[in-house]
Amino acid sequence: MSGEPRTSGTGRLLAGITWAVLLLGLWLWGREATSGPRGHSAPTTGDVAAVGRPLGVALPPAHRPVAPVEPRRLEISSIGVAAPVVPRGLDATGAIDPPPYEMAQSVGWFDRGAKPGADGAALLVGHVDTETRPAVFYNLSSTRPGAKVVITRVDGSVTEFTVDDVQVFPREHFDPRKVYGQRDPDRAELRLITCGGTFDRKTGAYTANVVVSAYLTGVRGAARA
Repeated sequence: MSGEPRTSGTGRLLAGITWAVLLLGLWLWGREATSGPRGHSAPTTGDVAAVGRPLGVALPPAHRPVAPVEPRRLEISSIGVAAPVVPRGLDATGAIDPPPYEMAQSVGWFDRGAKPGADGAALLVGHVDTETRPAVFYNLSSTRPGAKVVITRVDGSVTEFTVDDVQVFPREHFDPRKVYGQRDPDRAELRLITCGGTFDRKTGAYTANVVVSAYLTGVRGAARA
């Protein structure tokens, strides 16, 4: 997933253990990220069926992956998102640590995984709301296949991704391998993730996760991989 050189022997075993632990942490995040403040409910995510790819939507060919560089800014013009990207790791429970609520208009990038534009599936997470107002990914569920996701990286290069899939996963059926795993080998992919479904005031949690998948289709000013 990270696009790093493959290992052999003991290295493969350790990599497998690390991957298994990471999947557990990501699974926990997928469940716990649906917990949130009792603020605005995410729009248009009440039904937990896949939006998927509508018939007749022509998608461009994939661009080859480029050199790994950290992301700095994310833009999705179709839903009005223009936000800084901040690196995030795992919290004490082994789950992805999203940006704190005082940074609810920022997007968190899981910095132990792939970098956007490099081979693998880069993970970007954001809040849907706070107790008082919508957050950065409030409209993420309205994204549709064919939409553009633009990420500017710290070296000034610009990577453009095209959305090819939008799904809503109920908490009870959250599959980390399906959500986070790279779908096509040797392709640079994104996963944009936030809370979805409805807010259950009894449990203090959202009922699902919105997952937008995209793949690299254009690059400006990037070094070769």
